[in-house]
Amino acid sequence: MIGRLSGQLVYRASDHVMIDVRGVGYLVYCAERTLAGLPAPGEMVSLYTDMLVREDLLQLFGFRTLAEKEWYRLLCTVQGVGAKAALAILSSLGPEGAGRAITLGDANAIRQAQGVGPKLAQRIVMELKDKAAMVLAMATPIAAAPAMEPGPAPRPQAAAAEVIEPLPPVAAPDNSQSDAISALVNLGYSMTEAATAVAGAAQDTPGADTAHLIRAGLKSLMPKG
Repeated sequence: MIGRLSGQLVYRASDHVMIDVRGVGYLVYCAERTLAGLPAPGEMVSLYTDMLVREDLLQLFGFRTLAEKEWYRLLCTVQGVGAKAALAILSSLGPEGAGRAITLGDANAIRQAQGVGPKLAQRIVMELKDKAAMVLAMATPIAAAPAMEPGPAPRPQAAAAEVIEPLPPVAAPDNSQSDAISALVNLGYSMTEAATAVAGAAQDTPGADTAHLIRAGLKSLMPKG
């Protein structure tokens, strides 16, 4: 199983890229938002990956963060959601947007993804709502590492099996939401309560910093009346 690829971006198509890893070219399918955030051909790139294996098909899917990968894997556990629909949701909302929509039970937001109807959107929300909190708390971009040092060319037969040295990562996502969730959990709220409150605050104030999300989350969690 291939969990991550680091190499040179050879080309970018409408739904996939080719990454050259020590002379081996890997085709990696990605969400539109992920593709848009990748560097220009010829530059180095690192992606987390998930492999789809069938009798007549072998495909790699790429993600900029572990949270995005986890959302893809969770979405694919819902009956009726395949790789194409999962990528469509991530293309439409991004991992953070998908997390907020599912946490808040917003099936209408999920419906905005191409090919996702109302019944499927409702099923996604119902089945994944309780699992959303843990993924929203994830903030684990590919760790920064020095560029790969030039060295002797590898033997062709061993290229695919060699350990891939870390390369410069893609830009790290904003961690404000995960930090705010952790803070509320430390204050005694459950993970689900904290994630729901922070998701609502982030939806009301896009781009808010951690302090604002904590204050807004606390306000929403206070007893009404």
